[in-house]
Amino acid sequence: MTLNHILTPQIEKAVQTIYGVTVEKVEYQGTRKEFEGDITVVIFPFLKQVKGNPVEIGTKIGEYLVENTSVIERFNVVKGFLNLVVSDSYYIEFFNGIKSTEHFGFVELNQDSTAVLVEYSSPNTNKPLHLGHVRNNLLGYSVAEILKAAGNKVYKTQIINDRGIHICKSMLAWQKFGNGETPESTGLKGDKLVGNYYVKFDQEYKKQISALMEQEGLSEEQAKQQAPIILEAKQMLLDWEANDPEVIDLWKTMNQWVYDGFAVSYDNLGVNFDKNYYESNTYLLGKDIVEQGLANGVFFKKEDNSVWIDLSQEGLDEKLVLRGDGTSVYMTQDLGTAIQRVKDFEDTSGMVYTVGNEQDYHFKVLFLILKKLGYQWAESLYHLSYGMVDLPSGKMKSREGTVVDADDLMLEMTQTAQTISEDLGKLEGYSDQEKQQLYNIIGLGALKYYILKVDPRKRILFNPEESVDFAGNTGPFIQYAYARIQSIIRKSDFDFSKDITGIDLDPKEKEVLKLLGEFPIVIQDAARSYSPALIANYIYELVREYNSFYQTVSILGEQDLDLKIFRVQLSSKVAQVIKDAFALLGIAVPERM
Repeated sequence: MTLNHILTPQIEKAVQTIYGVTVEKVEYQGTRKEFEGDITVVIFPFLKQVKGNPVEIGTKIGEYLVENTSVIERFNVVKGFLNLVVSDSYYIEFFNGIKSTEHFGFVELNQDSTAVLVEYSSPNTNKPLHLGHVRNNLLGYSVAEILKAAGNKVYKTQIINDRGIHICKSMLAWQKFGNGETPESTGLKGDKLVGNYYVKFDQEYKKQISALMEQEGLSEEQAKQQAPIILEAKQMLLDWEANDPEVIDLWKTMNQWVYDGFAVSYDNLGVNFDKNYYESNTYLLGKDIVEQGLANGVFFKKEDNSVWIDLSQEGLDEKLVLRGDGTSVYMTQDLGTAIQRVKDFEDTSGMVYTVGNEQDYHFKVLFLILKKLGYQWAESLYHLSYGMVDLPSGKMKSREGTVVDADDLMLEMTQTAQTISEDLGKLEGYSDQEKQQLYNIIGLGALKYYILKVDPRKRILFNPEESVDFAGNTGPFIQYAYARIQSIIRKSDFDFSKDITGIDLDPKEKEVLKLLGEFPIVIQDAARSYSPALIANYIYELVREYNSFYQTVSILGEQDLDLKIFRVQLSSKVAQVIKDAFALLGIAVPERM
C-alpha cells in the first residue's frame, strides 16, 4: 500500500472530524526542495466544501494527523500547501514489507481479466527492418510488458505486409538479375538479399523511364506507366491473385527468406510475438462487414458502386471502404482484421496499434467506423502514435543515404559500446567472450533506453555516441549503477537478511525509500498512458538519488551492524527495481561492468 493510500482515508477522516464535511478528492504533490517535508497535500480543492483560510485549514489537518497517526511526525503549511514529514518508522516498516517481494510494484494477473492485444512491427517483406521499425518494435514490446506488469493479460501480434506490387518488384528483379542466388549461396540474411533486389528493381525502372523519355519523347508520367519492368510487375501481381503456381512458389520461397531474416533481427532486438497475421490472408477480410454496414445504413453506395462512409458530422470527411469493382482498400482489411482478432482471442477487450503518426487520420477513421458498426470493444482501441527517428547527418547511412538498417544499427551500437568501454578501461580481467557479451548488453541497452526515454509522440534525433555515454540520462549510466550494487552485495560477507527496526534514517535514505514507494504508481501510470518514457525517466531519477546516497553515506564501512545491514538491503532492493524496470523496457543489466 502506497503512502497516498495510507494518508487519504486519514485526511478524509480529519476533515470530517474537524469540519463535518466529506471531501471529494485528496490531491498530492512532491514537496518543493526549499521546504521541509516528504509529501504535500494541496488544500485549495477542500475550499469547495470547507470555508475558511487555507493556512488555518492546513494547520488543523496537520495537527490532527500528528496526534492521530503514527505516519506523520511533523508538518508545516505554506500558503495553501500542507507539507508533511513522514516518520522514519513508517519508511522502515514499508521497506521491511517490500524488501523480499519479488517484482515489487507488479500486479499479478487476474485469470478472469480480459486481455489487451498489442500490435507492433508490421513490416513489408521486400526489405530488411530499418530504424523506424526499431522504434516501433521497442515501443510495442515495452508497452505490452508494462500492461502485463499492471495486471493485464496481453497478446503481442503483428500483421506482415507480404503481398502487393512492392513484393512483386523484388520477385521480378530476382527473376531477371538473380542468377538463382540464395541466402545460403551469398551468405546474406534473406531479408537483405530480397531488399537488394527491391533496390535493383528501382534502379532498372529509373533507367527505363529515362530511356523512354529520351527515345520516345514521353513525359515522365507516361514513361512511369509504360516502362516494361513496371508492366511486368503489375502482371505478376495479377498472376499472384489468380494463384499462378509458378508465381506463388516464388512468392513463398522469397518471403520465407525474409521471415528467416526477420527472426534473427527480432531475436537480436529482444522482441517476440504471440501470433503473426499476414496480409495475404487478411486482404479479403472485411468485405462481408461492408455488406452488413450497408444493410444497417452505416455505409452508402455511390453511382460507380463504390462504398463510402460519411464522417462529416464527426469533423472528418467521406471515406472509401470498398472500390466500385468490389476490391478492398486498406480500411476494408483493417476492419476485417480487427474483427478477426477478437474472434481469435475471445477475451480481448481492447487493442493497441503501434503505428507512426503519419497514420493518425487512418486510425481515427478506423476506430470511428468500428464504433458505428456497434462493436463494444471499439471503445477500447488506442493508436500508439509515434514520431520519426532522425540521425545526425552522415551517421550510419545506407547506400542510398535514406534508410538505416536495423541490423547495421545494432552492430554499430555494440561497436560504439566497445570503443567507449575500452577507452574508459573498465574491463580488466574479462575474457574476450565476456567482453563481447557486455558490449552487446551495453550497446543495445543504450539504443533502447535512448529511444524509450522520449515521449512516443515526439520526434527523436538519435545520436549513437551520446546514447552510450556512461554519465547522464543514458542506459549505460543506469546499468553501471546496477553493476556497482552487485559488487557491494558480493563484498557483503555477513548475513543481511533480517528485518531491521529502530534505526534513524539519513535524509538520503529517505529520499531513496520515497522513490521506491512510487514504483507501483509509475507502472500503472505508464500502462494507462502507454508510455515507456515514464518508466525510463523514473528509473533514472531513482538511480540519481541512489548515487547521491552512495556518495554521501557509508555502506560497507558503516560500524553499526544494523545500519550496515539496512543499507545493503536498500541497495539490493534498488538493484532489483532497476532490473525489473529495465526488463519492462526490454533492456538487460550486467552483473559486472
